[in-house]
Amino acid sequence: MKISRPSRRAGFTLIEIMIVVAIIAMLSAIATNNVLRARKRTQASKTLDDLRQLDGALDQWALEKNKSAGDAAQFSDVQPYLKTMNKMAVSGQDLFGQNYGPFTLDIGPKVSTTTFNALSDVAPASFWSPYK
Repeated sequence: MKISRPSRRAGFTLIEIMIVVAIIAMLSAIATNNVLRARKRTQASKTLDDLRQLDGALDQWALEKNKSAGDAAQFSDVQPYLKTMNKMAVSGQDLFGQNYGPFTLDIGPKVSTTTFNALSDVAPASFWSPYK
């Protein structure tokens, strides 16, 4: 004699699957927003670091060439004083393709208006001081 067991169906209902997908979608939307903001903040920090390197290279150039306050320099003048591993040292441009320079001694390089506007939502004007 064969005894039949009642078949028990295991699995998830459509509603349960939809709830899980909705939760995953919400979490990914939050994470994506945070990743994009962190990327822009990193770009702002990189640009500020490039400006600081250019400022130091300009000072080294001025000391070596015996320049005085107010003298102008081009990127090609300060390029030998930059580390060659940096993309900025080769091209003379920031992450958004904006050229650095010309430079004036004791005033230093300035962040371009395009770059400032692109990163102003993650880096306020005080972040760029004294390069704005």
